[in-house]
Amino acid sequence: MAMKNWTAGTQCVAKKEHSKPKAGEIPYHKGDILTLVGPGTRKGEYRARHNTTGDEGLVSGSNFREREALRIDPKLSLMPWFHGKISGMQAVCKLKPMDDGLFLVRESVRHPGDFVLCVCFHQKVFHYRVIFQNNKLTIDNKEFFYNLIDMIEFYSRNRGAIATVLLKPKKKEGTKSAETKLLKSGWLLDLSKLTLGEVIGEGEFGAVFEGEYAGQRVAVKNIKCDVTAQAFLEETSVMTNLHHKNLVQLLGVILHNGLHIVTELMTKGNLVNFLRTRGRFAVSATQLLRFTLDVCEGMEHLESKKLLHRDLAARNILVSEDGVAKISDFGLAKVSSTATDNSKLPVKWTAPEALKSKKFSTQSDVWSYGVLLWEIFSFGRQPYPKMSVSDVRECVDQGYRMEPPDECPPDVYAIMMSCWETDPKKRPSFHKLRDRLEKELSKPHT
Repeated sequence: MAMKNWTAGTQCVAKKEHSKPKAGEIPYHKGDILTLVGPGTRKGEYRARHNTTGDEGLVSGSNFREREALRIDPKLSLMPWFHGKISGMQAVCKLKPMDDGLFLVRESVRHPGDFVLCVCFHQKVFHYRVIFQNNKLTIDNKEFFYNLIDMIEFYSRNRGAIATVLLKPKKKEGTKSAETKLLKSGWLLDLSKLTLGEVIGEGEFGAVFEGEYAGQRVAVKNIKCDVTAQAFLEETSVMTNLHHKNLVQLLGVILHNGLHIVTELMTKGNLVNFLRTRGRFAVSATQLLRFTLDVCEGMEHLESKKLLHRDLAARNILVSEDGVAKISDFGLAKVSSTATDNSKLPVKWTAPEALKSKKFSTQSDVWSYGVLLWEIFSFGRQPYPKMSVSDVRECVDQGYRMEPPDECPPDVYAIMMSCWETDPKKRPSFHKLRDRLEKELSKPHT
């Protein structure tokens, strides 16, 4: 059998029970998930951390399979029971055979924008109008929900004001349940093992909390809006395919109150704030170069997987407890290269060809990386200081490029300028950039 050659950060699922560990080993049950920390002492052996207990020790590679990544599948739905705008009659036709507790949710034809929960009980279909009130949903003015996922979760456990507990979703043709798929591939986490702490950030889509999952400190992004949660399912699929020391690691997701995305906690926050609050007296030139190299290695990994980031900027780089920079927010990371909504593009970081003709590529990520270098060496200043977004677009088109930040090493500025070549083909790859930065790091710096 070919030897497995897994790198640190790979997540593995135990194929069998190991309840009597020898010295230095750790116990695990079939189906448990462990993260590899590094190679062991013997061939085929690894050091690993148990995702649930937090124990670290030696394991035999032959007892494990790699945790399956999720394929990005447009049929995967967090709400397979949602049928869109159909009439009551159409709903009744779909709910066959009329088993007790068979249900679906539809958008009302008579009251567009309102939802209706349709449930079978005693060979009849009951239609419950879901009323939208103060940004929440309710059927009976007693129980209120942020979203449909929440509502269905509640009535699957409690009968409340409806005829019967919801037992079986009637799936819309062509959809698959994301919950089932997440569960099968080992990415669905156990809500009872999660403790939420303080809010540490406000994302555009909801709060980010600090928390603890099975003894490990984690960050939790909670997305309450159904539609957005569905879009984030794609981000999650992308993240299940990536393991690298300079990419924020996904631990899994929880479906409750919408979608919770659970990742490793980066205690030192984002790179902009990290640099602004410390400044040039606290952070050495060597440390700045280390950050640039960290990000470059993470991007080189994305490049090798043919993934684009599309929103590379210091605000999306997080710093770990031990000072390692990691790329986060793969919200826009996509395999394809056509942009979605142009109004949302971060103009000061986006390459001219991407702004003009929506041509995204690794080369446009390299342009953004040049701007990120400028942010790092200016200790977190806003790029193109004192210029409006429309001025930036116009001036950059005419060949304007930013001046080097104060005390920026000339060779580093030369790297920035190479990232800002007008012709995308002339920009270096992340692989090339890494070589240049490593050379720069090996020079003596103050």
